[in-house]
Amino acid sequence: MRLLHTMLRVGDLQRSIDFYTQALGMTLLRTTDRPEQQYTLAFLGYGRNPEHAEIELTYNYGVNQYELGTAYGHIAIGVDNAAEVCEAVRARTATLGGAVTREAGPIKGGTTVIAFITDPDGYKVELIERPDAASELKN
Repeated sequence: MRLLHTMLRVGDLQRSIDFYTQALGMTLLRTTDRPEQQYTLAFLGYGRNPEHAEIELTYNYGVNQYELGTAYGHIAIGVDNAAEVCEAVRARTATLGGAVTREAGPIKGGTTVIAFITDPDGYKVELIERPDAASELKN
């Protein structure tokens, strides 16, 4: 078994695609529009299934906002430098949305460097500093 994708419902599909591609460096892998069912899907990631897990963004026609609830936690992404990704998000916040909610730094009681950002719809994304993350993406 393997994790294939995580689905997030979004209020503005293009804004979310722009955030994940421009601020987090993902690639738009494919889209599917289902006008009769009134939804559009966009799949993004750092590579395609089955080698890499993807994020499925779902836009339901006419729904521009969702209540996130308290059960959802976050998506985690391995990055070379969490502070640099935070700066990239901060630099694009005015045009893409999103925000840095925890600056890069070590976890409490440990040495692993993490940061937290939110995407334009408020979903949390944890950045975990892993210097080998970029080399893994090339394989």
